[in-house]
Formats: sequence, structure tokens, C-alpha cells
Amino acid sequence: MKSNINQTTLHPYSRSVSIIGVGCTPFMYTLDNPETAGLTEGEMFGYAAYKAMEDAGVTPKDVDFYFHGQASPFNGSNYITPNMQVSEWFGMRGKASIHHSEACCTGYLGLEQAVNAVASGKYNVVLSACVEFGDAIADPDKPAHIRKKFDDALFQESLKWIYDRAYTRAMMCGPNLHQDDGAAWYKAEYGLTDEQMDDTLIHMAINSRRSASKNPLALARKTYEELAKEQGFDDVMEYMKSFYNPKMTANLRASGLELKCDGAAALIVCPTEMASQFTDKKPIEVLGIGNATREANQPHVELYATMEATRQVYELTGVKPDEIDLLQTNDFFITSQLIAGEVSGYLPAGEGWKYFIEGRTAYDGDKPINTSGGRCSFGHAHAASGMADIYEAVMQMRGLCGERQVKKLPKTSFIRGFGGAQNVASIILRTKE
Repeated sequence: MKSNINQTTLHPYSRSVSIIGVGCTPFMYTLDNPETAGLTEGEMFGYAAYKAMEDAGVTPKDVDFYFHGQASPFNGSNYITPNMQVSEWFGMRGKASIHHSEACCTGYLGLEQAVNAVASGKYNVVLSACVEFGDAIADPDKPAHIRKKFDDALFQESLKWIYDRAYTRAMMCGPNLHQDDGAAWYKAEYGLTDEQMDDTLIHMAINSRRSASKNPLALARKTYEELAKEQGFDDVMEYMKSFYNPKMTANLRASGLELKCDGAAALIVCPTEMASQFTDKKPIEVLGIGNATREANQPHVELYATMEATRQVYELTGVKPDEIDLLQTNDFFITSQLIAGEVSGYLPAGEGWKYFIEGRTAYDGDKPINTSGGRCSFGHAHAASGMADIYEAVMQMRGLCGERQVKKLPKTSFIRGFGGAQNVASIILRTKE
């Protein structure tokens, strides 16, 4: 299947850029815990930023510029210049900065913004971080530390803002059709039955939850096997097909939809040649980033945009799919694991669904995908999620993921960002020897 959108040719960076530091908060429901209720954007963003600076061996004075990402700052935080509001929390008084917002692709494009700034030669050390309160919305009549639950009804209302307002803004058909698009297309394209697709998506959820259960930063850490036993089921598949895991759309069950929550993540980049001035860790070079955008009311938005962004980055870098050791993808609809896996060439076209059922995409399989747990288990703090995926890839490439460390130390990682029916990013990282 060929992409039907405009194509862009990328050009090499003017100088090599690497990630030298990463940081991430736990993804959580801040209001549900007395220890975290009352946290603000500044504290969350600042925590992740300090962790990244500590990891990189830099101080705030070393940072030349910072990027601030948040998917919906006015709706979620009652700010329109949120980069200004957080600067005092991590030593950036007087430092230049830019805020950006690309819905759930914000974190992935936060890396691109930082890389471009360094590759241009204008800056040497750039911090990029993202924060989101996906479960605790600001109350406009109260101080920033007093928040209220961002329930699903309010969330669905806000989704109208990312679709073409001429028609679907009122009808809400865009979001509902979009959720099932990937699964419906795949079944039609490769002849899968409803039962085969259901089994595939269930196994994705089981594999993701196994990873999350071994991730101290993850939101949902109880495996589906444990949940099944608690409800008297000996067979986890029987539990996953029961009313405890209902169908929410024609194809997606509750286990295949995001767990929106609160969190922040950050990274530090610098010229690869300068990395050793700050840290003795091997730099993680950003080989290239492909991008594409498509409005969500168009058919197969995720598929076509992923095809174009992936074509760009493979063409730029010369990397082949069989060189990829690890895949991370934004899967607020869990079907994205299948779409990104096959479009990237990491999984064979039309056969990838079998890899999920066989457990090969689990953290301990030969084709690991979303080893953090992904959006449906690690959690989805909208803007911060993409940067959390980058955090996970870097930690896996360093061999620092403990019980969920993949069998083969990844040298090359592919990260597919997708968000808000607006943007797709295809990122290739490689350990610099």
C-alpha cells in the first residue's frame, strides 16, 4: 500500500547530536495520593529536568536553551505561556525558551526541536522536557496546586479541539471512527477474523502489562494474570474476554485504551563530539527524525503518516529495518503497536499479529515492543508520554532496565510518535561507540 500524501526529502544534520541525559517522573494519579496531591507543573517539569541534568552531568548554567512541551496548557493548566511559569523551578531564570504543543506527539517533537537547535550550531546544550496533568485539571478560580479530576467526559469534550471544526466538531464522529481505523483496516487488508484481531489486541495488552509490572515508574503494575485470579479466573484469556474487559469500540477492549494520568519527562542533547566533556556514558546519537502530518478525518491517518515519516528517516539515515533492535510507539490505541511494527519493517507485513500472540514482542521476546508498558499500562500523560518513550529507549540501550531489560542490548532503536491526529514522528537512535 502506497502513501497518498505529499513527500518531503530530509537533509543531513550540520553536526551530529546525541542524547546525554534523560529523566522521568513516575506516571501517576497525583490526586489519589496525599504525597503527590498539590504538585504543580513547575514541580513535575522541574523534577524531570533535574533528573535529566543529573544524568547528563550538566548544571542549569550549562544549559543554553530549553523547550517546554504540553499538549493542552490552557485547558489543563490555565496557562498560555507555560514555559515562563516553570522556569524558576529548575534554575532557568533568564534562559531563553519556547513552548510547543502537538497534542500527544509533543514529546517526540520535543526531541526534534532540541536536536535541530544543536545541529544548527546556535546552541551546544539544550534541555527539552514535557509535562501533563492528564488526570488532574486546573481549577481556574483557585491556586495552581489545587486541581480537580479530569474525568472522561471532560476529556472527550476537549478532543473536539484537535479535529476539523467544519463537521466533526459537533458530531464527534472523528474520534470514534479514528479509534477503530487501524484494526478495521488491518482485518480487511490481511483477512483476519474478528476473533483473530481480538486475540491479537488482548495479547498486546497482556505483554504490555507484564513490562509495566516490572517498571517502577509505571502506573498499572498488576499483571492481567493476577487480576484474573482475583476475580476467580484460572484462564487469563477468559478473563480478558469477560465483562471485566468490555469492548469499548467494534475492536478495542478497555485494555487497549490509554490510561490517562499525570507525569513529566526530560532529556539533554549536545553535539556528539562534546558528550565526553559532561559524562562518561556512551552518547545516544539521534541519526534522524522523519515527520508527517495528516488531519484525522482523512481515512487511515495513522497509517499514511507513519509510512511517510518512516520513509523519510530510512532514506536519510540508510538504516535498514533488520538493524532495529527495539521499537517504542505511542499506543493510546493499542493497535498502534501493530501498525508501527509493520510499517517500520520491524515486523513482517501481514504476519505481525502472530508475533504478539506468540509473545515475541514482550520484553523477553526477540522483537520487543513498548518495554515500558506503553500508554495502556505505563500510562498516558499526553505531552510527556513521547519523551517517556525516549527515556525508556535510552535506558534499554544502556542496559539499565532491570527485570524488564531486553535480552539483546539494543544498539539501534526506532521510536514512532503519533498524536492528536496531527503529527507522526519516526525517530532512529543509535549508541555511539
